[in-house]
Amino acid sequence: MEVRRITINIAGRVYPLNVPAAEEETLRKVGKQIENMIKDFEQNFDVRDKQDALAMCALKLGTNAEVVALNHDKNIKSTNERLAEINQSLDNIGK
Repeated sequence: MEVRRITINIAGRVYPLNVPAAEEETLRKVGKQIENMIKDFEQNFDVRDKQDALAMCALKLGTNAEVVALNHDKNIKSTNERLAEINQSLDNIGK
């Protein structure tokens, strides 16, 4: 697996990272999203410094991740219930 050395700039700081080549584009995209979120928070909310903006980003990203996980769990449960219904129907046909 090829590893690349990249730098990501977040909140005015540069972070050097060694990442698998396959993840480079994703990391750059996420870094840009975080930068855009910081700018949005600074423009629209009373943030005193970059740390406040970063904390708000972390809260928003964590909330989004939790919502996605909950939706995923609901989808799995729904799919399993539907599969059980299909299996029951198939069992009834086979009788």
